[in-house]
Amino acid sequence: MKVIETSLPGAVVIEPQVFGDARGYFYESYNKAKYREAGITADFVQSNVSRSAKGVLRGLHYQWPNPQGKLVSVLEGEVYDVAVDIRRGSPTFGQWAGVMLTADNKRHFWIPEGFAHGFCVLSDFATFSYQCTALYDREADAGVRWNDADIGIDWPLNNPLLSDKDEKAPLLKDVSAHRLPELKR
Repeated sequence: MKVIETSLPGAVVIEPQVFGDARGYFYESYNKAKYREAGITADFVQSNVSRSAKGVLRGLHYQWPNPQGKLVSVLEGEVYDVAVDIRRGSPTFGQWAGVMLTADNKRHFWIPEGFAHGFCVLSDFATFSYQCTALYDREADAGVRWNDADIGIDWPLNNPLLSDKDEKAPLLKDVSAHRLPELKR
């Protein structure tokens, strides 16, 4: 497997080694030993799958307290996936990294605890898979506005389909400090 650094320390793209022939393909979507060698020591406790139509944007979501690290990938279709560093005290606070995840490129994106996450669907539909390091916690569920100008994400669509929750999410500057993760030193 190949590990590709992003502009955000800790948020990395994982490119698995794919073995294919005329019958199809095989790859390891996760191997604990190989991930640990790459510096990703997370233990996953929840796995989710979602399916979304073209133009849907989900995010930017996070949990605090009880943060979730997420290992995400696309099983069908293609999405533009984004991580935003929202850790108080981080030198990259408010910065983002984006990556194309497709069924064809089979890439995974590791989003560490303390980052907000979102994606938009570019194909007719996308089936999205994510493994999480903490269970979903409704009381800790939080979000940041997808189009926060201070973050400046360059989304590849203009008028996404949003949930009410995502449409009404606060700007990062309006989130109380106690509702944001702190950089672990």
